[in-house]
Amino acid sequence: MCATDSRTSYRVPGVSTTDTDISSKVSIEDGVLRIVVATEAGGASLDLQGIEEGTSTLRSVNAGSTAIGSVLLIGRGPNFCAGGNVRDFAGAADRSAFVGSVADTFHAFVRELDAVTVPIVAGVHGWAAGAGMSLVCLTDIAIGGPSTKLRPAYPSIGFTPDGGMSWTLPRIVGSGRAMDILLNDSIINGEEAVRLGILSRLVGDDIVDNEAERLARTLAVGPTSAYRGIKSLLQASESSSLAQQLDAEAASISAAASSPAGREGVDAFVEKRRPDFS
Repeated sequence: MCATDSRTSYRVPGVSTTDTDISSKVSIEDGVLRIVVATEAGGASLDLQGIEEGTSTLRSVNAGSTAIGSVLLIGRGPNFCAGGNVRDFAGAADRSAFVGSVADTFHAFVRELDAVTVPIVAGVHGWAAGAGMSLVCLTDIAIGGPSTKLRPAYPSIGFTPDGGMSWTLPRIVGSGRAMDILLNDSIINGEEAVRLGILSRLVGDDIVDNEAERLARTLAVGPTSAYRGIKSLLQASESSSLAQQLDAEAASISAAASSPAGREGVDAFVEKRRPDFS
């Protein structure tokens, strides 16, 4: 966590969903759950209000009480998220207890984010450091720009990773490369991040957030049950043999064939029309 047109709106209990209310860090529009993880006012550090609101809403989603089609993580200001607020760490009377509390709050969010079955998209403009980089590693699709930079940032203040980075990063880049990145506190530019698989693609710096939102909206009206199956299969593949994975794929595609999304997709293909998965 360390630093360096009209729209359909759905009300989340206790959360404002209007873009005009800049105090709100969480909104659901057109099936997209948008969570602000950092703000310019906070120096691009991890916004604990947004994280706590996000945790509450994600918990409602995972309990089946709130329906969404995708999650979009964004930062307000020139950076996605530059990590935890180091000045707050320095000012704490009991630094260990304070940092532990922040990590617990952050990790509650990470657990709920990891549990969602819909696609997770991030618009990664500027810096993603510390907790910001941890969040990028948790997404399904991360859009960056030529000026995007990522950095673990933990060793620079004598900390170890949080937010799951010690688990996600080696699964993305390999254990040897992850060790190199973490020990050397490497700064990774946008092109290198795409090559390593941390970012999915690059677009112009000025359209990173717009492209991420466009993608999140597109996914939100797609075949949600198929996305759920894809995420489940990929997660299972980490610990499955090929034979086990083939069995899981057969069961999954068989179930998909008789699902509403599967029926609509096949019928639309045969009838030469665009499928409607709503």
